[in-house]
Amino acid sequence: MLCRLYALAALLLFSSNFLPAQSPDLVAHIHGEMSFLASDALRGRGSATHDEFVAATYVVSQFQSFGLDDAQLQRVPLDNGGSTYNALALLPGSDPELASQTILLSAHLDHLGVRPSLKSGEAIYHGADDDASGTTAVLELARALASLPQRPRRTIVFVCFGSEETGGQGNQYFLAHPPTPLASIVANLEFEMIGHPDPVLRADQLFLTGWERTDLGPTLATHGAPLVADPHPSGHFFQRSDNFALAQRGIVAQTVSSYGLGAHYHKPTDDLAHIDFPHLTHAIESMIPSIQWLASADWKPTWKPGGKP
Repeated sequence: MLCRLYALAALLLFSSNFLPAQSPDLVAHIHGEMSFLASDALRGRGSATHDEFVAATYVVSQFQSFGLDDAQLQRVPLDNGGSTYNALALLPGSDPELASQTILLSAHLDHLGVRPSLKSGEAIYHGADDDASGTTAVLELARALASLPQRPRRTIVFVCFGSEETGGQGNQYFLAHPPTPLASIVANLEFEMIGHPDPVLRADQLFLTGWERTDLGPTLATHGAPLVADPHPSGHFFQRSDNFALAQRGIVAQTVSSYGLGAHYHKPTDDLAHIDFPHLTHAIESMIPSIQWLASADWKPTWKPGGKP
């Protein structure tokens, strides 16, 4: 019996599905943020709705509580007379020479909101994975980097875009009204749908869209990021998130994700009950060291020949 227990312990320890112990504070923060952003009360954070505005206001309040600079709502006027909102803040760099360079960490706030349902009259599309998980990642990366004893050498901009689901109006306005010059942005990492492990990867792995286009992914991987190439090239995910608008302007901009288009994609079942919280927590925690390195390194990522869109 004892031998069987030892064997079981060894199997769990070395299994590809094993995730390391996680910070209780981080676990609590992630549960709290996800529980608000993907709650019934926010009604799916529909693009350019009051619910999206509430989510954006919440993100700005969190940025302020972390002590970030210039935390603000960026109102984005729309052609139909409405508005969508970006939530953004800055962590100024500590190095007189490198502070003029920017690392951009981003996600999108909005989802599909409320839609008609034959069964109940209406259905809430909570968007827990898409993209409350990415918004939570940006929040927790901001919290972690702002709490360092010494600020990173480069400036970091944190932004959660509005209206990604309806064409990227938030990212387009950001590009026209950036808080730091676009030419200063060394790299953009977008976080999109990291609430489930991909069944074709190890449970502790994330993928980076456009892996083959730049040297960013392989370099971050050498500094501890659990990143691999996108295993779903036919999905064209590099072109399907906010990062692509920045990449079209020449910025090295790619998306961190972990599960292509799962069974709950753009369905009411993309809710808190279907989030793998240990995976989400590991995804966020595991990216902190490599982003901290990137934000203080002299190195800059570059496009490979033919990689720039």
